[in-house]
Amino acid sequence: MDSLLGLLRIRVKRGLNLAVRDVRSSDPYVVVKMGKQIINAPITRSDENHEIEVEGIKETEKAKENCTKPIRKDIPQTSIVSYLVAISLVSMVEMYVPVAPYVLFGSRLLQKLKTRVIRKDVNPEWNEDLTLSISDPNLPIKLTVYDHDTFTKDDKMGDAEFDIKALVEAMRMDLHGLPSGVTVTRVEPSRQNCLAEASCIKCTDRKVSQDLCLRLRNVECGEVELSLHWVDLPATKAL
Repeated sequence: MDSLLGLLRIRVKRGLNLAVRDVRSSDPYVVVKMGKQIINAPITRSDENHEIEVEGIKETEKAKENCTKPIRKDIPQTSIVSYLVAISLVSMVEMYVPVAPYVLFGSRLLQKLKTRVIRKDVNPEWNEDLTLSISDPNLPIKLTVYDHDTFTKDDKMGDAEFDIKALVEAMRMDLHGLPSGVTVTRVEPSRQNCLAEASCIKCTDRKVSQDLCLRLRNVECGEVELSLHWVDLPATKAL
């Protein structure tokens, strides 16, 4: 079983020249998925923009059988799912992450997060943070853009994949003494990735971040700009 390493905060910045799926425009939103991880730790959920699949059972069904914590009404719910290392850490992690009504152990999880819908815009600006819990940094992360429809199934507007291997490797480097804002490394576009241009990994105030521009696949046009930031949690396994 894997232990929680930390959180990956994905800033979904904007879409560029996205495909038209309605008469003249689209109502796009972004869905981010991370493949199933087996984690020997409790699981908590947050808001309606999160969907957790626990070995094929939706989290709302499983929650009825595993309700161990009252809902925190005093903390605003945010787009984050956290896997806590042990039940005794719940109170401590609540200082950082709002936790919601139940805890599960040793489950196989598929994390799925989404942005809000932006109406009638093929160059939308979301500037929205989505946060994944990471136990296996080798797993790819899939991003899909959809066009929201009221009465029919939402149309796909392309997809892309990215990984955080280069980001993790940069964080393992000795970055002490580097000037703030320096580029630590670059990832070049290739047939093996979805990058539209070179991706820079930078160190600012001893914190590592990565900017990406992803070219969408399975669609006639469109790109999505992201930035990645790592968040350490107390009592988690170091990278």
